[in-house]
Amino acid sequence: MAYRLGVVMDPIEDITPYKDTTLALLLEAQQRGYEIHYFTMSDLFVSAGAGYAHSRRLTVADDNQHWFEYASESTVLPLSELDVILMRKDPPFDTEYIYATYILELAENQGTLVVNRCAALRDVNEKMAINRFAHLCGPTLVARRAADFKRFIAEHKDVVLKPLDGMGGARIFRVVQGNDNTSVILEVLTEHGTNYAMAQAYLPEIKDGDKRVLLVDGETVGYALARVPAEGELRGNLAAGGRGVGRKLTDSDKAIAAEVGPYVRDKGLLFVGLDVIGDKLTEINVTSPTCVRELDQQFGINIAEKLFVAIEKRLPR
Repeated sequence: MAYRLGVVMDPIEDITPYKDTTLALLLEAQQRGYEIHYFTMSDLFVSAGAGYAHSRRLTVADDNQHWFEYASESTVLPLSELDVILMRKDPPFDTEYIYATYILELAENQGTLVVNRCAALRDVNEKMAINRFAHLCGPTLVARRAADFKRFIAEHKDVVLKPLDGMGGARIFRVVQGNDNTSVILEVLTEHGTNYAMAQAYLPEIKDGDKRVLLVDGETVGYALARVPAEGELRGNLAAGGRGVGRKLTDSDKAIAAEVGPYVRDKGLLFVGLDVIGDKLTEINVTSPTCVRELDQQFGINIAEKLFVAIEKRLPR
């Protein structure tokens, strides 16, 4: 049986093919005989209570110069006619993203498998979700008031501040007690106390890398990608210039995954990335986890294949 797959993503012409996880997933789907339909969030709409997309058929190639080709003109496609939809839109996780999940959920209610599950995308915020596992994390604060953050900084001396809706290392600040810019940083992050932000005690193990531990259907893939910060840089994110170094999982990585894995699997989150610094959980990435291509290349594995095995267990034969 040839399955029909839809993918919601940022414009495919703008990706970096050799390191793009969504492309790796589409290459695997194509190899398995899936019919691929591509659309961005702006292509989604609702009419008469049903979800639709302005969709184009897509073929993909593992080629850094010519990685995709449209196989059809744009047509209106009922989302419920798809067997599976990959929701791979990058953050920010804003109101528009939430609206898109409501549209996809209309198809989900008619039997289409959405990866990851729409309600879980809304419920498991990538920053906030770690508070369910506080014993696995370093000291963490979520607040709006500057005074709360300043008390946290005074207690822990060296702190990382970040927004709740960001990705790729954007708007992440390291603040030590006595920093003259603390007030303005807090004003920027919280928009003068109108938005929540997060503070975490600085973990010096970041110098060895911010590890991405991928979970497929609640189970690890056996390796982590340590995003090692560039010289003079706080952030290990690859988008911020970090270097990706593959490593076997440590005992603490496995222990963290063993606790978080059943939770995300039960939520309907088939593909998840845990961020770990040293032996501390720092984020649970559910919207569009990355690092597949780097791990595949360094260890000769095929993570996308593992994901599609999990997907096909949930599809009709």
